Amino acid sequence: MLKRFFLCLMLSFCLSGGLVLAATDPLAAWKPAFDPSGAEYTYLVSNVGHPAIEGVTVGFNIRDRVWKETGGRLYVDYRPLSQLGGEKDVLAKLKLGAIHCMMSSSVMAPNVDPRLGLVNLPFLFDSFDKLNRFRDNEALFAEYGAGAEKQGIKVVDFTGYGSYGWATNSPVTSLEDAKKMTFRIAQAPVNIDLYRAWGLQFTVMPWPDVPQALQTGVITGLDHTPIVCSISKKFTVAKNFTSIDYAQGLYIHLMNKRWFEKLPQDLQQILIRVIREESAKARAMTEKQQQDEIATSRAAGVNFVELPEAEIAKLTDMAEPIVQKWGEKIGQDYLKRVREYLAE
Repeated sequence: MLKRFFLCLMLSFCLSGGLVLAATDPLAAWKPAFDPSGAEYTYLVSNVGHPAIEGVTVGFNIRDRVWKETGGRLYVDYRPLSQLGGEKDVLAKLKLGAIHCMMSSSVMAPNVDPRLGLVNLPFLFDSFDKLNRFRDNEALFAEYGAGAEKQGIKVVDFTGYGSYGWATNSPVTSLEDAKKMTFRIAQAPVNIDLYRAWGLQFTVMPWPDVPQALQTGVITGLDHTPIVCSISKKFTVAKNFTSIDYAQGLYIHLMNKRWFEKLPQDLQQILIRVIREESAKARAMTEKQQQDEIATSRAAGVNFVELPEAEIAKLTDMAEPIVQKWGEKIGQDYLKRVREYLAE
C-alpha cells in the first residue's frame, strides 16, 4: 500500500513538472501538428531569432506548408532561438552540409560572399519599399546570390526584422547627441567602418551581454530595430528610439546546394516555391509588425524621435566613403545598377 502511494506521488510530481516545463517552453506554441518521423527527407534549418518576430515565424509556416504539399515526404526541421549554435558555428556547419540551411542575419551573411553585404550599406535600402523593389527584380536578386552559389550555397530569399535605428538611455535628436552615447553594434566589418566614419563611440559585444551592459551603463545605446528592441524587452531600459532607417535587418535564406540537388525534382520545386511565397508574406507582415511594436512601445512610455532631414543628410555624406569602399568588394558596376534602379 505504501509502495503504491509513493508511485502515485512520483507520477503526480512528474506530471506537474511536465506541465511547468511545457508552460515555460518558448516554442510550445509552434510544435508541429503532425508526426514527422515518417518523412523521407529532412531539411534542417537554423535561425538565431525569436519566433515572435514575423521574419522568424516564417520558418514554421514553411514547415507546415511543405509537409502538406509534399504529402509528408519532406520535413522542414526548423530550429530558431540558436538551438543549433551561434551564427558563426552554424555557417561552418552549413558549408560542410551538416546543417542544410541557415536563415542568416544580414550582418553575418557577408562572411559567405561580400556581395551579400549589399543590404548593410548605409541608406541604400532605407525603406521597406526599396527592399521589396530590389527583391522583386529577379535579375538583380540573382546577381546578388551568384557569388555565394559558386561556393555551394543557394541564396533562396529573405525575410526581415525591421529598420535600423538607435535605442538609447537618453533622447538623441542630432549627431552631436549621438556622440555622447556608447553604442553596441553587431560584429560586422561594414558596421564598424560606418560607426568610425560617423565618429561615434561603439563597442562590439555578444547579444546575450546586452541587457546587463545597458543596465550598468557600459553601453548607453543600441544599434537595432524597433521590433527586436520591443520583443526582447530592451525598451525597459533604453526608453528612447531615434529612427534613422539606414538599413533593413534581414534573415537571408541560405541553402546548402549539394543537399538541395540530391532532392527529387518535384520536392525541389515545392520547397523553393513555398519558401519564396511565405517569405514574401513575411516581408509584408514585418512592416506591419514594426508599426504595431512602435505603437505598443510608445503607449508604454518609449519616446520615439525622427532624426531631422539635415542630420540624416550629414550621416549620409559621412557614410559615402564606406559605400565606395565596400562597393569595391561587392562590385562597383553591380552597386551602380542597384542604386540607379532604386532611384527610379
